[in-house]
Amino acid sequence: MARSRHLAVVQAGGQGSRMGVLTEERAKPALPFAGSYQLIDFPLSNLHHSGIDWVWLCLQYQADTLHDVVANGRPWDLDKTRGGLRLVFPRQTSGDGDDLDEGFATGNADQLYRIREALAESDADVVLVMSADHVYEMDYTDAIRTHEEAGAECTVVTTTTSIEEAASHATVESAADGTVTLFEYKPENPTTGTIATEVFVYDRELLVQGLEELADQLADEAEEGDSGLGDFGEHLLPWFVDRGKTVVHALEGYWMDVGRPETYLQAHRDMIEGKVDAFDADWPILTQQPQREPARFDKGSVVEDSFVSPGAVVAGTVKRSVLGPGVRVEKGATVTDSVIFSDTVVRAKAQVSWSIVDEGVTIGKGAVVGGRPRKRPVPSESITMIGTGARVRGGGTVKMGEQVAPRGRR
Repeated sequence: MARSRHLAVVQAGGQGSRMGVLTEERAKPALPFAGSYQLIDFPLSNLHHSGIDWVWLCLQYQADTLHDVVANGRPWDLDKTRGGLRLVFPRQTSGDGDDLDEGFATGNADQLYRIREALAESDADVVLVMSADHVYEMDYTDAIRTHEEAGAECTVVTTTTSIEEAASHATVESAADGTVTLFEYKPENPTTGTIATEVFVYDRELLVQGLEELADQLADEAEEGDSGLGDFGEHLLPWFVDRGKTVVHALEGYWMDVGRPETYLQAHRDMIEGKVDAFDADWPILTQQPQREPARFDKGSVVEDSFVSPGAVVAGTVKRSVLGPGVRVEKGATVTDSVIFSDTVVRAKAQVSWSIVDEGVTIGKGAVVGGRPRKRPVPSESITMIGTGARVRGGGTVKMGEQVAPRGRR
């Protein structure tokens, strides 16, 4: 039997407002991760290793910051004449629902509705849809195989988490044969820790049918130029589940939605603690990064349980932290439990803890940024965030949980 043609749709359009000042001037999937990578590298690397090379990358908020990062798909062998990477820019339906104008989608299901005509015209058998801001390793063809063998209309890739964390996601319950029996979107009182990873396999024709049927049903309630579909868990997945041919595919291994400050920091800590190997030699994360000189550690420096990227220079103390390319930590300065983006300088005797510090920031001599949270797990409001290019004056203090806007935006 001929191999089905698979189309991957990577959704990278959301504003990422939960990441505060860190996403004021960049798309969330363009956020650095583990020093030398960006979040968008994970789905694109997984697609490359899975052998799926027909990829639509849906751009929206701060699209130019991702356009530069993906470099026409070269790092993932997606710069092809046929197939390869296609950048899909913002579209919005007009009031009559026929013509298309520029605009932002109001959710990931609404985004799919806006490209439904292109989906209908494609010759893919299945459409693989995923978010672009999650950290995980996956061979997508495993989920596609589950989908095809079950004769499913929709396949939901799942993972397990704590009941507390499940409240921030869509929970999924299934029968012994894998058929989804209950789907709840961000329930107040979750009954299971099994959640949707926001990786889905759809029958292409039924996906288009569902999007159009739902938009027709919601037309009276939706605002002008909006399909009313919102996010996948509001209407689209319940539509599929109600049809009785939606199944689950359990993802083995690590997965983390890093779209919140606390989960972003936690994912870095998980790697430092050896809970996840995101740099498997047989399944490497591919990226585009400028060449830098090796990292340097001056006499008297202390580095413990940390990742230090090329070009970084450490003369102070770094513990349980990640330093991006070109970061400098001067003598007497201390960085603990933090993530520092590229080309930031931490001046002598400054202290940075439980913070996420953007690129090109200067932490002045003797300044204190962040603090030690008392609650575990650490809540978002306890994490300090400093925007790109900001300056913290010498001897100044940025309290635990505060945010400093990018330079020029304060």
